[in-house]
Amino acid sequence: MQTQSHQPGLDAIKAHFQDRAVAAQAILDQHAHDESFHPWAPPDLVVFARSTEDVAAAVRICTQHKLPIVAFGAGTSLEGNVNAVRGGVCIDLSQMDRVLQVNPEDFDCTVQAGVRRKQLNTELRTTGLFFPIDPGPDATIGGMAATRASGTNAVRYGTMRENVIALTVVTAGGHVVRTSRRARKSAAGYDLTRLFVGSEGTLGIITEVTLRLSGIPEETIVGRCAFPSEAAAVDTAIQTLQSGVTPARVEFLDDRLIAAVNRYSGLDLPETSTLFFELHGSAAHVAEQCELLEAIASENDCLSFEMAQGPDERTRLWQARHDAYYATVNQRRDARGLATDVCVPISRIAECIVETKKDLEDCPVPACIMGHVGDGNFHVVFSLNADDPAELKATEEIGRRLVSRALAMDGTCTGEHGVGLGKKKYLPDEFGEEAMQVMRLLKTSLDPDNIFNPGKIVDPA
Repeated sequence: MQTQSHQPGLDAIKAHFQDRAVAAQAILDQHAHDESFHPWAPPDLVVFARSTEDVAAAVRICTQHKLPIVAFGAGTSLEGNVNAVRGGVCIDLSQMDRVLQVNPEDFDCTVQAGVRRKQLNTELRTTGLFFPIDPGPDATIGGMAATRASGTNAVRYGTMRENVIALTVVTAGGHVVRTSRRARKSAAGYDLTRLFVGSEGTLGIITEVTLRLSGIPEETIVGRCAFPSEAAAVDTAIQTLQSGVTPARVEFLDDRLIAAVNRYSGLDLPETSTLFFELHGSAAHVAEQCELLEAIASENDCLSFEMAQGPDERTRLWQARHDAYYATVNQRRDARGLATDVCVPISRIAECIVETKKDLEDCPVPACIMGHVGDGNFHVVFSLNADDPAELKATEEIGRRLVSRALAMDGTCTGEHGVGLGKKKYLPDEFGEEAMQVMRLLKTSLDPDNIFNPGKIVDPA
């Protein structure tokens, strides 16, 4: 992707960062892609930043030379969010991995963008607090904020949108912006924090994040319920929420996925639609909620109900969900995973899943459905031969129909994967031209030279 016009800027970056500016092909390839099927697009140079000041210096040089910039955390995104489609400089934030401040009495902490989710919870363990957002892979906190991640705990604890209190962001020209103070609420000015959460590095680069923390629950119970149909499983989840039960997690795996997990993980679960749930709270409260959930499941023809309290038992029950993605992908040798997601109002999710299941019956590509059904979000994961045009076409058509169905239900084209390259084409249908124009104006105002992760989410006005 390197062009003659890029060279002066690249030389300036190399002169400033010395051995932390790397152009070795293996490093470029590592930063050319995420976990998606999108074609690799390497940057021309990778800079390993260690501080906000490093990022600001790199952005100043890139602004001066109009050199594209892509921020990179762990590379676990799923829509081509970090692919450097116009080359330029990739700023790797993984060495910005310090927990800067923990305020147990205020239930918050501030971390550098490269801190990993599991690392943070390890460091918080002695405080009696934890950070509950769990998108699955051990993503960086900065990447989770940039993609507005959520995951399995969103039913009880919300998404990154609700759990980010403030950000430090480097904007065009290398200016450092603090979006908010640590107060839990504020009516002062525009909500800049929410503007940058979910912006996928297209408006600036997040370097520090102040997070809301939660207390480690006194008691945790995990359960698994098998059902005769997708509708029965999802209806149980919806009725559970409507009854006042507040699970931390409610996860759905379809029958094909349970079969794939049995083969991949050596399990012997009933190969039918299954709910996995987790309850947090006091021992008495959790026991009461578990009893109510079991009763609701029974009314929906639950085939089996298993419950676990000890850590080893809980891990065993959750293994199927943790292995779900790789179990799906490994249904075929040398396949790649193609994962897509939508989110709809919870009253429509059973209908949406059932209709999507019908689409998959004639699909030539093995595919499974999993979802965080407690908040209306579910995923379709394909085991794809990316070199076969017919398979790519078939999955693209199913993805298009899935998004159309979700939008018709007043849902969204992505509940947690983000837009990146894969969902960009659906935004006009979701938002309409007037809203898209507002987004273009925001992009142009904050990134007039279109250097921040160009080609993603929206193009400038």
